Amino acid sequence: MNKIRSIAFSIKMILAIFTLFLILYFSIIYGAANTSFQDIWQAALGQHGGEYYAVLREIRFPRVIAAFFVGSALAVAGAIMQGVTRNPLADPGLLGITAGANAGLALTMAFLPSASYYLIIIGCFTGAAVGMAIVYRIGTSTRDGLSPLKLVLAGAAVSAFLQALADGVGIVFHISKDVSMWTAGGLIGTTWQALLVVPIIAIGIVASLCFSRQLTVLSLNEEVAVGLGQKTATLKVILMVLVVILAGAAVALVGNLAFVGLMIPHIVRGLVGTDYRYILPMSIIVGGGFMMLADLVGRTINAPFETPVIAVVSIIGLPFLLFLVRKGGRPLGS
Repeated sequence: MNKIRSIAFSIKMILAIFTLFLILYFSIIYGAANTSFQDIWQAALGQHGGEYYAVLREIRFPRVIAAFFVGSALAVAGAIMQGVTRNPLADPGLLGITAGANAGLALTMAFLPSASYYLIIIGCFTGAAVGMAIVYRIGTSTRDGLSPLKLVLAGAAVSAFLQALADGVGIVFHISKDVSMWTAGGLIGTTWQALLVVPIIAIGIVASLCFSRQLTVLSLNEEVAVGLGQKTATLKVILMVLVVILAGAAVALVGNLAFVGLMIPHIVRGLVGTDYRYILPMSIIVGGGFMMLADLVGRTINAPFETPVIAVVSIIGLPFLLFLVRKGGRPLGS
């Protein structure tokens, strides 16, 4: 039975990777300036002289890479959060993590105006950790414990506060334009320098895959996990640190972006089931492909003007959230 499931997963993974490459190809080809396969080939090999060489090398290539890694990071972070909390409404964008990262970014830029890119990343990580801690502290403060709806309400309130904090810091320190360039939730202006955060995302994703088996057991029943010898408290801390790393790095790269970590794990569970050994690898592919596709839609739907990718994602994500709430917070297919 396990062998059949592995074969079925392998087939689905191959199809997902094939679809990903199709999206990648169209994402590079189309935009305000449409290019050709020959232009892509010349730019990839570093052959100067092509009409769109600079467009592809300096704008489109880093933008597509950023879209893939941001989508993958948020999808994996959302899957981990839903597994650890056994809450289908958990998402970095809805539970204060991305808003906390935005606030950390604004405070870093305000008090350390000459901060390097890596210091800004550290500020995002710190803010993300603080945002998550506040949400969970509020969500577990009552006698009846944590519920999906209570977690979402606490996340919405804390996210609004932290976003207001980021905006207020921007106004007081006259850095609103700089902060908004980071927190607008888009990929406009992504450069090769900004991709310095990609190795951090890659490390976070690989580390997450290493804990996929333990996460599967933890997501089903904590008592069973304890019975199997898992140190659940330590495991939860490690997994939530990975969530902070992934979400904080994603915010440092493209700003505030909600709903990706909510939607993608549900879609993936519909494809591969509840085993996180399958969910996490598929989330990497589906999340990255979804973000590249959303960015492509944003670039082409009203070309040569751009529609912010956060608007494209929200148009899909908000109805998805309302649908889950209507189901009482139960996972899809239940």
